[in-house]
Amino acid sequence: MILPLDKYPKLDVHGETRETVFTVLKDFILDNIKLKNSVIIIVHGKGSGILKEEIHFHLKKMKPVKTFYLHYWNQGVTIVELNI
Repeated sequence: MILPLDKYPKLDVHGETRETVFTVLKDFILDNIKLKNSVIIIVHGKGSGILKEEIHFHLKKMKPVKTFYLHYWNQGVTIVELNI
């Protein structure tokens, strides 16, 4: 499924580190659950893939996350579907 990126809440984690990205990600997910947003966008960039790997590692463990996948055209973006 190809989603328009501008339609959903977006978190840009450029500049975050491996150590800090989890806190920002967790807070963003919890806020969007409260707002009843079922789809969110995480912009981590391509780079060396460190942030993407860290984000995907944590998303796999988070119960509110139904599924997640890389955007079809932009591999620097992860789309997250939440259990709402």
